Amino acid sequence: MILEAVAFYVLATLILGFGAMVITARNPVHSVVFLVLNFLSVALVYIVLGAEFLAVIQVLVYAGGIVVLYLFVVMLVNLKRGPQPQPDPRRKSGLGVSLAAAVLAELSAILFYTGSTPSASIAAAPSTTASIAGNTEQLALLLYTQYLVPFEVASMLLLAAMIGAIFFARRAD
Repeated sequence: MILEAVAFYVLATLILGFGAMVITARNPVHSVVFLVLNFLSVALVYIVLGAEFLAVIQVLVYAGGIVVLYLFVVMLVNLKRGPQPQPDPRRKSGLGVSLAAAVLAELSAILFYTGSTPSASIAAAPSTTASIAGNTEQLALLLYTQYLVPFEVASMLLLAAMIGAIFFARRAD
């Protein structure tokens, strides 16, 4: 128990240190390397806490995919060129502000209504997963039963983002 606490605090210190180095690094490539070290430290925290599945996902998705994307962006963007002097005339900032306000109001309403009435299904969830032995099995059972709709919504958002990225990349050619 004490060894786990010491490991947690050492890793938390490393995470904070690497996070500060990401922000303060002058070279963008060095900043991305510190970000990789930060993500790997977070994966080690997950291992210390017994969430091996999250540790593997952390390494595969963040330390692998997201950081490679960041490196491509850093290396493809011309950092020596200044910003464009003219703002885009097609930009609709009023629409963006109103959409952001609508999303904020919706999230506030969700938090208000879910915070005021405790849900009985959340209290019943641990009793249904007590018979399953592993951490990954518990996560899968909750993800594909109780949280199926948010899981599908997140997958649709990722699909829309991927299609948008492909659209903008093809349009630039």
